[in-house]
Parts: sequence; structure tokens; C-alpha cells
Amino acid sequence: MALPRVAVFSLGGTISSTDSGGKGVEPTLTGEALVSDVPEIAEAAEVSAISFRQAASGELTVDDLVELASEIEDRIDEGASGAVVTQGTDTIEETAFVLDLLVDRDAPVVVTGAMRNPTLAGADGPANLLASIQVAVSEATRELGAVVVLNDEIHAARFVRKTHTSNPATFRSYPVGPVGWISEDVPRVVVRPVGRHKITLPGDTQDRPVALHTFTLGDDGRLLPEIERQGYAGLVVEALGGGHVPSITVDALEDLAAKMPVILASRTGGGEVLRSTYGFIGSETDLLERGLIYAGPLDGLKARLYLALLLRAGATREEIRNSFDSWLDVPVSS
Repeated sequence: MALPRVAVFSLGGTISSTDSGGKGVEPTLTGEALVSDVPEIAEAAEVSAISFRQAASGELTVDDLVELASEIEDRIDEGASGAVVTQGTDTIEETAFVLDLLVDRDAPVVVTGAMRNPTLAGADGPANLLASIQVAVSEATRELGAVVVLNDEIHAARFVRKTHTSNPATFRSYPVGPVGWISEDVPRVVVRPVGRHKITLPGDTQDRPVALHTFTLGDDGRLLPEIERQGYAGLVVEALGGGHVPSITVDALEDLAAKMPVILASRTGGGEVLRSTYGFIGSETDLLERGLIYAGPLDGLKARLYLALLLRAGATREEIRNSFDSWLDVPVSS
């Protein structure tokens, strides 16, 4: 019986890093080398390996991911049962989120990497790659959207975050936890996120840079006027707590919100931004009245990418507002 086909896209990162005689390890292994180092893969799928990029994950751009999403759709349309992307863990949550929004196919899209490079004892890259291919060919993971697979856990792209600099169990999904796991080579999916969010980009899509500003104790907002001057098309603010900023900064934020979409997120990384609990100057109620746009449950990293893709798609301010407002909309059973 023919094995399912899987396309593996290698982007570099720790999983492909070796000691080349420099000051530390660097991403040098190709996609073909990663696959050939795990012979058990041949029992699970027929793999085509593509060395899409060869870089540390901090070097990746939204343009790279737009191109990657198109390549993944092409491979799926040509008969691949799923796609696996290997890259550095520093930006995995962002890559997975973008692919979840852009790849409009039911086939699984799995993003994986490693916390321990191949020169270390207990390197986790081979196990993560094998598990990811098993997830990519599983019927249980179809229509799930993009997922992150590491440490035998399956995380939905919309929830997952990297939470530790070096622990192999770094990836966590608040508030739902992993949507599944791999046991004895079999993927188990026990939670399925409701609804899918998709963005269709025009063929001539162009970069629309979005700034991210995290508010801190004593922040006086002096950086805010620079955002427009530096050519940004939008701004995401990671506010304090439920959506609060120092009162000294509200005029600058209101001025920016009149010129570009300004999204109000929280720096906490969990929970929804509030809408109408507090009423002081700089509160969530005050900021929303001044024209900022509610980010809902999206943290700053994901809100920034969501806004950047909406701007690339040509969305109007009202469409952007409605899109963020509807993030948690779920179908109501009749």
C-alpha cells in the first residue's frame, strides 16, 4: 500500500544547527539531511524535503511566510497529505499563526523545531520531526488548521506560546492547553478549536509594517510619535493589565488612532482585553472611546501579525475593527 506523501519545508533554526567551527552552532543542515537522519520516517510517509530557507528564525519575515504558505498550498494541491515546517523555536508561534491564517486547505500544516541542537545529548529534533510527520498524515488532524508539535504535544496555532528560553517543554497554550498528543506513534486530538480565520492576499501583496509597543511602569510615550514618522502602517500596543496605559500617553495614542489602526492588546499574555470595567483616563474604556481597536484574546505578537495581514489584504479600518471584534464569534447551535 502506498504511503501518504508529506512535504517537509526546512527553514533553519536549532533543529538544523551544527558546530561549523565558529563561536557556536549555526543552522547548516538541509531539509534532506534532517529527514535522512530519522530512518523511522520512511515507515510513516513518503517525504519530499525542501530547503526553503537556511537561517535563524529571527531572520524570517512576513514576506517569507506569505511565499511559504503559497508553496504549501501548491504541494497539497499536488497530492500531499500534509506539510511540515521545521524552523527555530524563537518565532514558531508567529510562523504557525501566519500559516493558520493564510493556508486555506484542510490538510494538516505542522510547524516544529528543537530546543536541543544535534550536538547535545538528548537532542529532541529527530523525535519532534517524526512526531510532526505522524501528525501531518493523520486523519485526526485534518481541518484543525496549523499546529505546533514538540515534546509529543499538539498545540493549536491560535493559542500556542513559547514560555521558556531552554526547557524542551517550553510551549504552552493558554487557556486550553494542548489540543492533543502523540502516544505510541499515534496522534490523539481531544480538543478542536471552534471556527477558522482566513485571510486571502492579492497576488501583488506588499509589506505593510506594523509596530509593537509594550507599555511599562513610568512609560511617558515619547516613542509613540516616531511610529508614524518611521513609516509604520499600524500599531499594536501591549497595555498594562486589562488594557491600561499611563494617562500621559493617551493624547499621542488618540492622535495615532486617527491616522492608522491602533490595536489595544494586553502585555499579560492571557485573558481578553477588557471593554468597560474601568473608567479612568488611560483605561480600556477611555482608549476604545479614543479610537483604539479591541484585540480580544490575541496577544501582541499575534495581533501584530493579524493586523499586518489584514492591511496587506486591503482591509478598511471598519473591516479591521469588525475582524478583531469577531475573533471569538462561534456558531450557535439551532
